[in-house]
Amino acid sequence: MITVSLCMIVKNEESTIERCLNSVADIVDEIIIVDTGSTDRTKELCSTYTEKIYDYQWINDFSAARNYSYSFATMDYILWLDADDILMPEDALEFLKLKETLNPEVNAVMMKYNTGFDLRGNVVFSYYRERLVKREANFKWMEPVHEYLQVYGRTINSNIAITHGKPPGAVHGTRNLEIYEGIKKRGDSLSPRGMYYYARELKDHGRTAEAIVQFEEFLASGLGWKEDNITACGELAKCYFEINHSEKALLALLRSFVYDTPRAEICCQLGYYYQKQEDYRRAAFWFEFILTLEKPADSWGFIQPDCWDYIPFIELAVCYDHIGNYKKAGEYNDQALLIKPYSAAALSNQVYFKNKP
Repeated sequence: MITVSLCMIVKNEESTIERCLNSVADIVDEIIIVDTGSTDRTKELCSTYTEKIYDYQWINDFSAARNYSYSFATMDYILWLDADDILMPEDALEFLKLKETLNPEVNAVMMKYNTGFDLRGNVVFSYYRERLVKREANFKWMEPVHEYLQVYGRTINSNIAITHGKPPGAVHGTRNLEIYEGIKKRGDSLSPRGMYYYARELKDHGRTAEAIVQFEEFLASGLGWKEDNITACGELAKCYFEINHSEKALLALLRSFVYDTPRAEICCQLGYYYQKQEDYRRAAFWFEFILTLEKPADSWGFIQPDCWDYIPFIELAVCYDHIGNYKKAGEYNDQALLIKPYSAAALSNQVYFKNKP
């Protein structure tokens, strides 16, 4: 059986750290905490789980802090978590099985990162992250913000999921944006990944015009990862829609098809656009087109599972209702109910269609 070091960087995490550590304390063999300047009870709470707590002078570089935490690991493999991450009980059990069965020739294990949920707790946004890596490979974290582990060699995908959940009332802070702007102020260039995430930060902070410039520069560079290129097209389209440049938005969405086969997430945006225009025939085309697509197997890109089934079914019910084909609308609504029997929208539609001729 392999052994595992958990390495974390933390700052003022008293509201979440116990929940996180409780979820993994019994499945890891070592816990290493690097504190980057807490002024609350974070270190005190961590001390009930481990003695290996180290202080680190924050230098606006997440990778530097994470690499420092990895330098203290002594076990076969290293796992990383953020303080608002947990392993659900079923995933903890799968993790224990992985420890027993993992081939030591594997350098890295990708695990699902579930970050978006509906009101019933079902996953609506997920992607893979490099989560468990062999210590002897000496992998390094890259990028000062939106950091990633640069892994190579034998890598496998696991169905184990890390569940991310911010505490109630958490807001999207400006820290990441400030780091990027500090880099630019120094006159340093952003990497292609940095360009992409800087554009996203600008968009998330309402700086739409600047975000458009950054997304366009990122795509024009031709250096982006395929999955980032596709997502960038979708985000760029949202920016153009926000400033009422519909034609440019549509071109951005169609541009995503250059990088790979069409993705449901992009096609949903196209369907929603035509719905808003009350062009239900063309909206139906895009939602039905999604149902012919094959979801990319083991993709490391961002996935919104509802875009691949529930959303097209429920929106096709809406489209065909407006078109006047109530039979077809009801059939699509029934398909939506098979996926989400508790859907308030689909249940309401079901009553509505029963009263249609």
